[in-house]
Amino acid sequence: MVNPVQPQCCEILQVHQESTHEWTFRVATDVHPAHGQFMQLSIPKVGEVPISVSAQGDGWLEFTIRSVGKVTDRIFTKRAGDALFLRGPYGKGWPMESFQGKHVVVITGGTGLAPVRSMLRFFQEHPGYVQDVYLISGFKDEGGILFRGELDGWQGCFNTTYALDAAQKEGWRTGFVTDFVKEVPFSTFGGEYAVAVVGPPPMMRFTGLELLKCGAEPDKIWMSFERKMSCAIGKCGHCRINEVYVCLDGPVFPYPIASALVD
Repeated sequence: MVNPVQPQCCEILQVHQESTHEWTFRVATDVHPAHGQFMQLSIPKVGEVPISVSAQGDGWLEFTIRSVGKVTDRIFTKRAGDALFLRGPYGKGWPMESFQGKHVVVITGGTGLAPVRSMLRFFQEHPGYVQDVYLISGFKDEGGILFRGELDGWQGCFNTTYALDAAQKEGWRTGFVTDFVKEVPFSTFGGEYAVAVVGPPPMMRFTGLELLKCGAEPDKIWMSFERKMSCAIGKCGHCRINEVYVCLDGPVFPYPIASALVD
């Protein structure tokens, strides 16, 4: 019998600094999560933390992590060759079958780019899976930019808008991601589109409102909402909000549900 909460000891293959505060850890594993699912990362006698998969390949997964607490602080002391414990995958990812053949709009704020990165890599590697991609990604400042090389590469195959909240960077816009939603040509999509939004709750809330203002339909908007998850299997109730269990029903939610979670 498989124990759904039994962590597996895995080797860290690579460690790469992405930004001032975020690092990406590549870990050896044969697990193949769906795009948008998360894993529980743990260190014995320290604790565990839910982290979305930011990329995957043959025999490895990547996790892009910001050091914000006891467990992530300890993970940041790890280097290639060290061990990290994984269990999962858990939750519901992006509805890829619903995205197929459609115009896909992806809007991210800060580290919110990580939970859509594997999906964007899939779209890049499988031309024709979707009609096209409109990517709007914003960061607070230049020091917070993630996946710089891939952002450059996506400019060649997606319709991209990259922005910083205030500071200037050549080739980048200045402002919040909500400022650029109006530039997405929803009226030309013929109803064949889907929207994915990830970022801090206030950013998702105001992005959702701006999407509605610009004509996007609520049932075509999806948001990834990771909040207060603990056991990852719906037993502890730590992530329960009203009748919703984030770990089981999410972390990806349709907008009618997500809008209540981010308020």
